Amino acid sequence: MIGLDNSSSSPVHRPVLLREVLELLDVRPDGIYLDATVGSGGHAYEIVRRLAGGLLVGLDWDRQALEHARRRLEPLKSKVKVKMKLVQANFRDLEGVLDRLGISLVDGILFDLGLSSMLVNSPERGFSFMRDGPLDMRMDRENNPLTAAEIVNTYSRDELVRILREYGEERWAGRIAEAILSARARAPLERTLQLAELVCEAIPAPARRRMKIHPATRTFQALRIAVNDELENLREGLAAGFRRLSPGGMMVVISYHSLEDRIVKRFLRAKADRGEAELFKLVRPTPGEVRENPRSRSAKLRAARKTRVP
Repeated sequence: MIGLDNSSSSPVHRPVLLREVLELLDVRPDGIYLDATVGSGGHAYEIVRRLAGGLLVGLDWDRQALEHARRRLEPLKSKVKVKMKLVQANFRDLEGVLDRLGISLVDGILFDLGLSSMLVNSPERGFSFMRDGPLDMRMDRENNPLTAAEIVNTYSRDELVRILREYGEERWAGRIAEAILSARARAPLERTLQLAELVCEAIPAPARRRMKIHPATRTFQALRIAVNDELENLREGLAAGFRRLSPGGMMVVISYHSLEDRIVKRFLRAKADRGEAELFKLVRPTPGEVRENPRSRSAKLRAARKTRVP
């Protein structure tokens, strides 16, 4: 998975903090592991390679990503004695998935909250402000009717400002919301580059010049979070995952922006304060990894070992 930076055009998928994830999970050959965000299968591939008689359950709510992971992981079945179950599902529903598979507890859980490079590099999905496409941004196009286009074309000014401030931490939320309302009064906003240009023009030039990220980054983040209800999904997914984690099992979470990281930090800290978890030191990518994979630079890894059942 990757973070917020849409600037790279490389289609190569490099799993972020791979060595650190594997060290923390400490994969047992006969263990049961849940990759709650299997994406393109980068982390999952290395977990499966370490299994012998164990089981990997991989979840993703994007069918395209899941099929990509399936093609990547399938050849391993003939090389290692391992079972794999790949399921299209939102990780907030992971307990239902495990119940249907007859699994009560797992030995390790990974959440990589970055946006898949495959999604960013698919203009028709509408996630990138660097490629022209429809304003969609849905992770699950089959079950989610809400698109980014609906938000920018129908929500009130106050609703837009709230989304941009709450989910994008956008300083210029008011100006951007005003620009959206003005533009949509002339014609609907339907394309990603159309919105990105509008956002750039709404932010004062001196402020744009001081930015270290693309001016549209926060707006696109905010809309994506709103479309997919990402923060509530995360809260519910963390709680569900911890309930299904075996005592001694590891929960590893990679986040890419402060909103996610804040939720993860508070959740794990609360578990530690109640004596239910042992916290591990925050991990960031090394300078070498950032050079090789610039999209990893905003990643933060937090991990905890479950010490007892709540």
